[in-house]
Amino acid sequence: MSILVGKETRLLVQGITGREGAFHTQQMIEYGTNVVAGVTPGKGGEWAVGNTPVFDTVQEAVAATGANTSIIYVPARFAPDAIYEAADAGIELVICITEGIPALDMVQVRAYLDTTNTRLIGPNCPGLITPGEAKVGIMPGHIHTPGTVGIVSRSGTLTYEVVYALTARGIGQSTAVGIGGDPIIGTTFLDVLQMFEDDPGTEQVVLIGEIGGTDEQRAAEFIANHMTKPVTAFIAGQTAPPGRRMGHAGAIISGGEGTAAEKMAALQAAGARVARHPDEIASIVAENISQ
Repeated sequence: MSILVGKETRLLVQGITGREGAFHTQQMIEYGTNVVAGVTPGKGGEWAVGNTPVFDTVQEAVAATGANTSIIYVPARFAPDAIYEAADAGIELVICITEGIPALDMVQVRAYLDTTNTRLIGPNCPGLITPGEAKVGIMPGHIHTPGTVGIVSRSGTLTYEVVYALTARGIGQSTAVGIGGDPIIGTTFLDVLQMFEDDPGTEQVVLIGEIGGTDEQRAAEFIANHMTKPVTAFIAGQTAPPGRRMGHAGAIISGGEGTAAEKMAALQAAGARVARHPDEIASIVAENISQ
C-alpha cells in the first residue's frame, strides 16, 4: 500500500515544455510514472517529452486523458493561476514544485482550495514518491526502495539523506512526502500523519521538521492523541540564531516561538523518538523494527 500516488496515478505536467518541466518529466517517465499529458498555453497539439501530448488547458488535458494528478513546474508569477486551473478542472491532487510564490498569493490559493476537493502538496517542495510505483517530483528515484517506513518532511535535502541511510540499511519506504518549507502550504504534517496512520502498508513514520512556525507542535499533539505507529522525528536548524532566516521561507524564529528546542520537547513529550542528528534517524528506525 501507499498514500497519495501509485500505479493508479495518471500524471499531467503543467509547464512540460519548459527546461525544468522537460527535464523532470523525462526523469519521472524513466522511473515508471504514468505521465499522460502536458499543458503549456499556446502549444496545444504539440508533443513533448516521451511522446507526451501537450494541451492548451488543463481542462482539455483531463477530458482527453483522464489525468487525476498534476505537477506544476511554472515560474512563481504564473504558479497560483496554474493551481487554480488544475482545481477548476477537477484534478484531485496537485503538486507545486515552484518556489518563490508570495505568501499573500498563497493565502488566497489556500482559501480557494478549501472550497474544492483538490489537495495541494507544496509549494516549494520536492514532491513525493512511492518507491517502485510512481515518482512525482524532483527527488532522486534511485536511492529509494519499497518498504514500510513513511516519511513526511519540510526539507527536501534532509529527506534524501534519510532515505539514502534507510535504503543503505535495507529499510524501504512506503511513501516519502515533501510538504514544502513555505509559511503557507497545502497539505500539512497532520494530514500526512493521518494518512500514514490509516495506511496498512506503513508500519512506522519519520517526521522531519524545521525551526519556525508551530506546525511541529501541532503534529506532536496529533501524535500524542491519534498515532499508534512509532514516530521518529528530527528538527533541522537547531543551531540557528533567533531572527535569522535559514533558507526556507517558513524557517524563521520570531517572537521566541518556533525554536528547535521547544519543537523537540513537544515531540518527545508526545511519545516520538527525537534524533539529535540526521544520521541517528536510520538507527532509531532500525531499533523500532527489531523491537
